[in-house]
Parts: sequence; C-alpha cells; structure tokens
Amino acid sequence: MSKFRDALLAEEFVITGEVAPPLGTDLTGLKKSIEILGLHCHAINVTDNQGATLHLSSLAASRVVLDMGVEPIFQQTCRDRNRLALQSDLLAAWTLGLRNVLVVTGDDPRAGDHPQAKGVFDLDSTQLMSIVRGMNEGHDMMGRELSGATDLYIGGAMFPEAEPWDIQLTRALRKAEAGAEFFQTQAVFDIDKIARTTEEMHAAGAKVIAGILLLKGPRVIDFINNKLAGLMVPEHIERRIKDASDPAAEAIELAREQVAACREVCDGVHIMPLGLDSAVPHILGVDA
Repeated sequence: MSKFRDALLAEEFVITGEVAPPLGTDLTGLKKSIEILGLHCHAINVTDNQGATLHLSSLAASRVVLDMGVEPIFQQTCRDRNRLALQSDLLAAWTLGLRNVLVVTGDDPRAGDHPQAKGVFDLDSTQLMSIVRGMNEGHDMMGRELSGATDLYIGGAMFPEAEPWDIQLTRALRKAEAGAEFFQTQAVFDIDKIARTTEEMHAAGAKVIAGILLLKGPRVIDFINNKLAGLMVPEHIERRIKDASDPAAEAIELAREQVAACREVCDGVHIMPLGLDSAVPHILGVDA
C-alpha cells in the first residue's frame, strides 16, 4: 500500500518533491537531494528523461529513492516506448516495490538533446492511465489475465493556468475517467485558479497537488515565458523577481507564500526546487 495514497485519502496536506536522475551513473547528487527532500516529503517524483534529455531511467532511480527509505513516484512518459514496453515497465515497477506512477505524454524529442530521436507516442497519457487501471484489475490492454496484478496509485499532470480553461478541464476530466486518482499541476501563480481546479477535480473524485516552482532567476522566468507552452509567469511576479537584489532569495519567499496560500485551497504542494533543495524547509515553514 502507498503511504502517499493513504495520506491523500486521509485528507492530510501532502508534500511532494522532485529529483532528476543523473546523466550517468554517479548517484552522489541524486542521493544528496533525496536526503534533503525526504525529510519533508510524503513522496518524491523521479523524472523520466525530462525535457526530452538523456538521464538515468526513472525506474532505476525510483528504486534508489525507495532503498533510501523514501516513497517514490515513478514517472512514465509515452514519448520513448511503445505499448509493449510501457506495460512491461509498469509490471517491473510493481515488482521492484514501486507503488505510485505519474503518467505523462512527454516532451517532443526535437526540443531535447537528441533532436534526431524518433518520438514513439504509441499511446497518450490518458490511454496509458486506462491501461494502468486495467493492470490494477488484473489484465493487460488486450484483456489477457495477468499472473499477478498491480495496485499502482495513478497520477496525471494538468495545467490549471493554461487557456482556454474549458479545454484544460475537459482533458483533466478525461484523465480522471481513465483512472487518474491524483493530479500534480504545472507551476501555479494564481491561487484562485488552483482553487477552481481543486473544486472541479474533487467533483471527479481526484486529488490536486499544486506545483510550486522556484523562479530562482531571470533566466528561469524567460525560459518559461518563451519556451513552455501553456505557462506564463505573471508580469507582477516577473518584476518582483527580476527587480530583487537577490532573485533567488526572493523566489524562495514567493514560494513560501504560495505554499501557505495553497494550504487553504488544495490537497498538497509539489515542490520543484531547481537545485535549491536546502531552501525547502523554509518554503514549507518548518525551519523555525
């Protein structure tokens, strides 16, 4: 059973963090991040070749997280594998002791560090969620009985601030219908929008964990505004960070304020520290 799932179902305010596996086999940095984040998080997401760039697999790195006594959220993208490989990896994840999966479609490989790579996209995230639900029920996507079922806690991603909202909501509701039991959102800057999202998703039977991204400098903001579809840093926040004498410190204070606000409107927060792992206790208000 997933303690992370238990906490959400018990209506605790959950904290999740995020780590990126290394480009290589040296686990030193990964383990250091896990040691810091694990003290404060119910679970830690392990990204899967994020940004379509090469890293150690989420499957292997998730097992490292588990071995260190922290509950991982195994991420699986549809970009790199066909339906046979995706199902095989899901069975492997369960066998390795992983109990949570976040299913995403994945970034276009042309934007990554291997632009000649062929994107597979045999399935999209909604289809894969339905398959995970079927494997939890004891069968593969062809309806064949499994010799041992899974019981993975199924998560999805969503964009509460992308417009038009009706389209984003429809996509999220389809994911919930397909099997998503919790959502981790892209970065949130407007508390009213995360409150709106939570209300809609609760009606669909799913939990909502708001994304808190540390805007640690002007380059991060410019990258978001220029490169990430569906996400835009509001002008007043952009000015607050860019005009600060210490942008990183200001970003930490902003994140602290966002977490405090989210405690009133959603089921948890997902901290994306972008290397500022040591700031997480302050952001969560547990450093006093």
